[in-house]
Amino acid sequence: MAEQADVILAVGTRLQDFTTGSRALFESSDKTLIALNVGRFDSLKHQALPLSCDALVGLGQLDAALGGWRGSDEWREQTSTLKREWAEAVHRVTADQGLSLPTDAQVIGAVNRQAGNDTTVVCAAGGLPGELHKLWQCSGPGSYHVEYGFSCMGYEIAGGLGVKMAKPEREVVVMVGDGSYLMHNSELATSVMLGHKLIVVVLDNRGYGCINRLQQATGGAGFNNLLQDCRTVEAGAPKTDFAAHAKALGCESESVSGIAELEQALVRARAAQSTYVIALDTDPLPSTQEGGAWWEVAVPEVSEREAVNKAYQGYREAKQRQAR
Repeated sequence: MAEQADVILAVGTRLQDFTTGSRALFESSDKTLIALNVGRFDSLKHQALPLSCDALVGLGQLDAALGGWRGSDEWREQTSTLKREWAEAVHRVTADQGLSLPTDAQVIGAVNRQAGNDTTVVCAAGGLPGELHKLWQCSGPGSYHVEYGFSCMGYEIAGGLGVKMAKPEREVVVMVGDGSYLMHNSELATSVMLGHKLIVVVLDNRGYGCINRLQQATGGAGFNNLLQDCRTVEAGAPKTDFAAHAKALGCESESVSGIAELEQALVRARAAQSTYVIALDTDPLPSTQEGGAWWEVAVPEVSEREAVNKAYQGYREAKQRQAR
């Protein structure tokens, strides 16, 4: 709909690459982009018409100024149809398919189904923010806390502790990959010490699955992202027991296999009085294709690999859709 619209009102958004499809959603030069934002820097992005004010105040004034104006019946019908189709797509990709190695989307679905109106999900880096951005069904203000401005690995658990300290009445669920967990996990001990309970779901895909997918999407061969592609001793990389590690930090914890076991563990975690860590193995390869928008990741211009040359051609074609 952003591609078709002649006027786009962006309220309180930084208009970053995920939101704008790396600016490819605004390909038409005759669009008017209006940015209503309390931050003047963000209200000027993409040559927008800036409305620098509080969102609630600004929307109220716009509503009054518009009077009885409304969009066409056809546009509203299209909106309803697309929303319904998207809800069906989300239900399909997040449903439990009984896989021993579930996808990120299926784990998100399990967490979302067990989340109450009092739940805040916290995440930061890897493939999860992109999946959450599309698939998480918010229950209301404060139910979604995802830092993705700089994909800060290690933010998740410390950030989750901060969210819990700010809103102790809420159930805080931290979703984190094995890479980010290994980078910064010490605040688990702090949460136990201070009595600030977290529920932490560790998705172990044995490496940096997001970067591996990007590497392959740009024509590269798997290298140094999944542990199976890394330089290791003959026995291979060790299998980290995240549940045992969390228990050593004072948490309650368990390892599960598949979505059904995860959902049962989430019930136990909600009933627990202290920080509870659930670890499960996931598939590093799939990502949700439904609802996708182009994301600009540069591709080498020259390569001996045909896959890279093909990816570069696609990159050049996508660049033509960016607003100028």
